[in-house]
Amino acid sequence: MVPGNGGKTSVSQATSPRAAQTRTARLPDGFGVRIDPRVRSYAGGRVLVGGSPTRMLKLAPAAAAMIDEDFLEVVDAQSAAVARRLLDAGIGNPRPTKLPPTSEVTIVVPVKDNPAGLDRLLAALEGHEVIVVDDGSDVPVETPERGRVRVLRHGTARGPAAARNTGLQQATTEFVAFLDSDVVPRIGWLERSLGHFTDPAVALVAPRIVALDPESGALARYEHARSSLDLGRRESAVIAGGPVSYVPSAALIVRRSALVEAGGFDERLHVAEDVDLCRRLQEAGWRLRYEPIAWVAHDHRIRFRKWLTRKAFYGTGAAPLAERHPGTVPPMVMSVWTLIACLAIATCTRIGVLAALLTQMVVFVRLRRMFAGLDGRDRLAARLAAQGLAGGLGQVASALCRHYWPVTLVASLFSRRVRRTVLAFAAAEGIWDWYSHREEGGLDPVRYLLYKRLDDLAYGAGLWKGAFDARQVSALVPDIRS
Repeated sequence: MVPGNGGKTSVSQATSPRAAQTRTARLPDGFGVRIDPRVRSYAGGRVLVGGSPTRMLKLAPAAAAMIDEDFLEVVDAQSAAVARRLLDAGIGNPRPTKLPPTSEVTIVVPVKDNPAGLDRLLAALEGHEVIVVDDGSDVPVETPERGRVRVLRHGTARGPAAARNTGLQQATTEFVAFLDSDVVPRIGWLERSLGHFTDPAVALVAPRIVALDPESGALARYEHARSSLDLGRRESAVIAGGPVSYVPSAALIVRRSALVEAGGFDERLHVAEDVDLCRRLQEAGWRLRYEPIAWVAHDHRIRFRKWLTRKAFYGTGAAPLAERHPGTVPPMVMSVWTLIACLAIATCTRIGVLAALLTQMVVFVRLRRMFAGLDGRDRLAARLAAQGLAGGLGQVASALCRHYWPVTLVASLFSRRVRRTVLAFAAAEGIWDWYSHREEGGLDPVRYLLYKRLDDLAYGAGLWKGAFDARQVSALVPDIRS
């Protein structure tokens, strides 16, 4: 049972020796790993620098020789060990050559009062085994006459996590896909995701979630570019602190045994239950992947009031997550030297700029020492120091406008200098965000900036409400490292 779920039915949690062995099982022969294009190679390929956070991976000559044109194929136990090391370091990305049959997937659809969306989704799932869980809809869902569809019903609404667990209990296939009733999968989404499960350590794979109707208005175009459900174009491991730290439960594919072992979704959570699941699977030693070439379209909320309310609702999930998984949802993550440099620049004074330069020199020296013995270490250290400062400034600007905006607002009322700095940071961060997420035919930067700041205000309001309700502020504490 999921602890503290009030006695409601959940998936029983058990420690499976087979599942524990699976997490440490080696990659199969034929499995490939492609070195990420952003990784830099030194010393004839024996030193690789990349990943997120950036790290240096040193390979033995024999291990480096296994990589041919940035690709490694698993052919024996030794190459399997090197491949696993590349994947776990974020240096390489998986290239499986086989995939399980789609017949080994049961699709679970939780739904409440969305008959039109459900009909649209079931039409796209023709031929698949589907379990629809009606979570207390006012008008009960009827079993469709076509397709392999079963309908289960909760007499009263218990939330999407409970609905997913009910479907999981009834599934018997090796894999289970969870799709919300307001999504429509694109052709090939399942096949493009399933290949990752040839790695026996992978428990969860998530596709990219894009807009179902990106052109119906300005807000729709903003959500198409910046939806919190869309995690971008780059493939990635899903790991706390990484570029993709969670994946949304609107579309997921899981290894059934892994999810059962983890206890299913936490039914106490009606928001951020997907983030909680990701954290628990990671803590249990499983690997998770984000696959952006697999697309699922989502019917975004694009009515202004509902959109703002939803953003605030997402913010309320930070406090319970910080309580369950301390240190995994900080507003900012950076070194103390980068934070000092960012705060010094924020003063907009000559002394501040000088202080920032001095701290950057400290960072440069530390990086240069770390890369001792590498050709071009000065250029590498300088580049990483500059990237760290730019990333730190972006985090500070975002946090001032999103997580800490109530404090920022009060400080701005009493100081003209603070007000100027905040306006400069808000404009610069917003324009950079527009540039990073711009889409063909998307919003102009001015309207994008307006929606981005409203997005941040709503999320921040929910964050502070959640912290107040939980009577703890750990979700507001940054992660500052030495």
